[in-house]
Amino acid sequence: MGQHDNEDDFDEYQDDDGYKSKSQLKREMSELQAMGERLCSMPAEKIKAMDLPEAIREAALFALTIKKYEAVRRHRQYVGKLMRAEEVDIDALRQVLDSVDQKKRKYDERFHRVEEWRDRLMAGDDALVEEIVTIHPEVDRQHLRTLVRNAIIERKAEKPPKAFRTLFKFLRKVAGH
Repeated sequence: MGQHDNEDDFDEYQDDDGYKSKSQLKREMSELQAMGERLCSMPAEKIKAMDLPEAIREAALFALTIKKYEAVRRHRQYVGKLMRAEEVDIDALRQVLDSVDQKKRKYDERFHRVEEWRDRLMAGDDALVEEIVTIHPEVDRQHLRTLVRNAIIERKAEKPPKAFRTLFKFLRKVAGH
């Protein structure tokens, strides 16, 4: 007869609804670690505005001051450890981090659209001028064409990109940046 003759000894672990496998625990810890790294890469004012335990907030703010790569890596590990140890509302933190990521994605999309507009205008796409005026009726068509013409002349003359930047700033203002 072996050490575990009674099958009930095994069933007490298998029937427990709160039981998590070692792999599941590792996945959860990895997720918390990744959330801690995302938190450490956020701007200080956003970290201060979040509802976090004081120890995690201070550690995340301190992470912004560290410059050496290995020290940053170790400190992010420490923030992940704090997140596992402290009572943090993981779902609320995940929602805040996701909303920040979503805002950044939207900003990046608008920025890339403005860059695309500028590049198409510099390539001589006159239909885009009409499209922009249709979408944004407050835009002065002549002013936009003048900015494009000046930027093209400037590029051909190989001058510093002052008019090019002016065109980009104008397009950003039009797009609501």
